[in-house]
Amino acid sequence: MKSVWVAAVVLAVQLPGWQPVQAATTSSKAGNSATTAPAAASGVTASAMAAASAGNNIRVLVAAQQESVLAAQMTGRIDQVSVQLGSRIKAGQALLRFVCEEQDAHLKMAKAEFYGAQQTYEARLKMQAMQSVSELEVQQAAANAEKFKAQIQLISAQLKLCHISAPFSGRVTKLHVKPFESVNVGQPLIEIVNDRKLKAQMHVPSNWLAWLKTGTQFSMQIDETGKKYQARVARMNGKVDPVSQSLEIEAEVVGDPEGLLPGMSGLASFPDAAKR
Repeated sequence: MKSVWVAAVVLAVQLPGWQPVQAATTSSKAGNSATTAPAAASGVTASAMAAASAGNNIRVLVAAQQESVLAAQMTGRIDQVSVQLGSRIKAGQALLRFVCEEQDAHLKMAKAEFYGAQQTYEARLKMQAMQSVSELEVQQAAANAEKFKAQIQLISAQLKLCHISAPFSGRVTKLHVKPFESVNVGQPLIEIVNDRKLKAQMHVPSNWLAWLKTGTQFSMQIDETGKKYQARVARMNGKVDPVSQSLEIEAEVVGDPEGLLPGMSGLASFPDAAKR
């Protein structure tokens, strides 16, 4: 009797449906979750999901309307860097200077050659009046003088490349070089940004096109400053993203953007969206 009972227990343990039933149920749930997750994520961008969850609040990124990477237009050695990281700059301000002693010497040489050629031309003009030289010799002297004059203009243009000036007012965001470094043509030198002319970038649901227009006013609550700023829609993309069903727009910050810097982010609130 005891042997029969032990055999029954062993048989029960070895039955195929004992543990696998629970495992199959768990696998089925995991499979459903795995199937549901890609379905929810496929074709939906982070911006679209944020828009759907926040209602009339959209994640917004602050960017600069003007920013530039100033690169070297000549091969040479850096003589002086006049700004530092974060320095406020004005349009036309000198930012960096190359060592240009060789170009200065070439300019002096070209000016001397032009002076000599010009004197030769004027002398031959006087001699032509006395019929001592031919017309051809006068023209050749004039052409020689013009050649050296063009060399002066060329070297003067090259000397302008020795100085890097700010194309607009703003701040320095990155320095790629230091004094006495040698650089090549096209190598980045300084990055600057206009922190006074800012824009807001965001993606909104495409069905907002029914009411969203250029000039629409809205407010932005910025995470980094904790302050609220006013803005208005300035530009709208001419194409809807077919995957996320969203539209990229840019807005201009209205008023004084005190404390606002490119790269900050927050939530844009559209009062008109709540009425729809």
